[in-house]
Amino acid sequence: MIVARREIVTARVLLVLLMAATIVPFLSLLVTALHPSGTYPPGLDWPSDPQWHNFTDAFKAAHMGELLKSSVLIVAGVVPVSLLIATMAGFAIGHLRMKGSRFVFVVFLVGLTLPFEGIVTPLYYQVRDLGFLNTRWAIILPLIGLFMPFSVFWMRAHFLKMPEDLSDAARVDGASTWQLFWRIHVPLAMPAISSLAILLFLWTWNQFLLAIVLVDDPSKRTMAGALGAFQGQWGTDIPLLCAGSLLILTPTLILFLIFQRRFVAALLQGSLKG
Repeated sequence: MIVARREIVTARVLLVLLMAATIVPFLSLLVTALHPSGTYPPGLDWPSDPQWHNFTDAFKAAHMGELLKSSVLIVAGVVPVSLLIATMAGFAIGHLRMKGSRFVFVVFLVGLTLPFEGIVTPLYYQVRDLGFLNTRWAIILPLIGLFMPFSVFWMRAHFLKMPEDLSDAARVDGASTWQLFWRIHVPLAMPAISSLAILLFLWTWNQFLLAIVLVDDPSKRTMAGALGAFQGQWGTDIPLLCAGSLLILTPTLILFLIFQRRFVAALLQGSLKG
């Protein structure tokens, strides 16, 4: 009993420390953002007169209305297409086990080892030759390809554990492969699909490197990509810069807080299957 209590106390202490390590940076941003514009706030001192208007000033200065629209368009172009391709590929590789599926899976695994930084230069010239440079397609199309290795790996892990008897019973009833996929396996895969959608949304929304390199017009970048231009213009105004950073982070935090239960459930489901 004493050993068990010690383990519980240790686990709770570790959770508190992890929570503090997560919350303190956001608290620091908030406290800094509320100081008068142009000042250099010391530490985590709460201002005597919080400047809440810094958030509206940052929103107007960075033209975040246009950035929000651009980010939504980019997310709408990346996430649904990536989910569709990854789900079909994961079903073919993990459940149908088509001929050559192992080789295709190894190719996707190799893709997981490619960092964005290592391919951004050839990607720039390829996008330029296609005529997509300085457009939203310069972000959408590369992200779909770059997200495929992990997305296919994620969906394959789900379909790999689906029982064969389920598919055999559906085929006996006359279901085609397409009907088997859409009417039976896709509904059962919704936890994995929804959690993957959350990850793709977060990665697309926070995409910085490709948005900076491939798009010169800040109004066509993601909100995170436009932060680079905002920092260059207002880098000396620390409170305004922190306010802009919090505005960019807010949508992702809200999305995760809303769907965190479904995301955790999908992770636990995968751990139980594995």
